[in-house]
Amino acid sequence: MRRRHRRLTSEADLDVTPFLNLMIVLVPVLLMSVVFARTTIIELNFPRSSGVAAEEQVVRPVVIVTGRQMTVTDSDGHVLRDIPPVSGEDGEETTPDYDQLQQVMKQLKKRWPEQEDITVKASPDTHYQTLIAVMDTVRSFHAVEVTSLVEVKLFPNISVGDAPGSRSGEEAP
Repeated sequence: MRRRHRRLTSEADLDVTPFLNLMIVLVPVLLMSVVFARTTIIELNFPRSSGVAAEEQVVRPVVIVTGRQMTVTDSDGHVLRDIPPVSGEDGEETTPDYDQLQQVMKQLKKRWPEQEDITVKASPDTHYQTLIAVMDTVRSFHAVEVTSLVEVKLFPNISVGDAPGSRSGEEAP
């Protein structure tokens, strides 16, 4: 008669050391490669009331944004420049002309070098991204000076309000 020998089988221990070594290296590398969202906060002001004394009243530029159309006026309501939208690359969709707006802002800064206040008035149908792009355009621009890129301030103090005729029951001028 044959004897049956039982073989001793033992379970192998799971060695997690290589996996832990990999995690120790991988976690810092992934954390360093993460692109964090950059949030910029712009301090905005309410437009000043029209009851300011005559000797304190200075001319302020006002940008009125209605849809994709922009109009630059002074604080007295005189139209300085209408900026029509430009047609997009596909020829159908129009976009605001930020380059022309920046050129107008540069001209106004040369005209009023001490002025830092501006009012941006937007209608309710203006897209949020358009409003932010207008505020970025009127605040500053980038210029090359010697061999470096510098930010030149135009009108950093921005007030935001409703465009004329944007409230219900109010007529446009």
